Amino acid sequence: MPDTTRKTSPAPRTAYWYKQYTLPLAVAVLLIFHAVGVWGLLYSSDPASFQRLTPMNLLLTNALLFGFHRNWNKAFLLFAVVVASTGFLAEVLGVHTGLLFGNYSYGAALGPKLWEVPLLIGLNWLMLVYSTGHISNLARLPWLAKAGIGALLMVVLDYFIEPVAMQYDFWSWQAGHIPVSNFVGWFGVALLLQVYFQKASFFKHNKIAPWVYLVQLLFFICLYSTL
Repeated sequence: MPDTTRKTSPAPRTAYWYKQYTLPLAVAVLLIFHAVGVWGLLYSSDPASFQRLTPMNLLLTNALLFGFHRNWNKAFLLFAVVVASTGFLAEVLGVHTGLLFGNYSYGAALGPKLWEVPLLIGLNWLMLVYSTGHISNLARLPWLAKAGIGALLMVVLDYFIEPVAMQYDFWSWQAGHIPVSNFVGWFGVALLLQVYFQKASFFKHNKIAPWVYLVQLLFFICLYSTL
């Protein structure tokens, strides 16, 4: 007769719950946090307070994104360091010389700076390269075509970010004009980093990565539509 009094291990149920609900909960957190940000910036009586939460928003988004990454091998760690450093140094070059993107300067909204560039900018480049790289991998195309798609997705997002950035003191352009060189430069740097993403040997199956990009795109489209 089977023993019906023995307690079953909760481990399988815990693993099932984790597998089934972690992604929806993480996406819900992303959506709620960004929706609150849109409401705070557009409709609250104190938008400046929500503006100061921008660094926390970026850090939370990255924590959720890379919390879903699996197999933190040396190739991935090297990729993360190189992409973040390259993005940051490209911005340093841009701010001080006008090369790559055009003449612009950073405001205070993105937090502490080094060489007049917010420290979080490198992390932002990493987030965008990684998330768009995952989206481009959904296409059954040669790796170079995927790299081009990833770079193009980054430029599409930047198109909506730029006017919003000037409105909320992320950065400002000389004479308030966004030059075409900004988008050309973005595509060029993004393409190089997307090629690296395609060729780097690390696990590239992060289920939340496309959601991170889509939520970011929706967030900036909402703010862009009110300008």
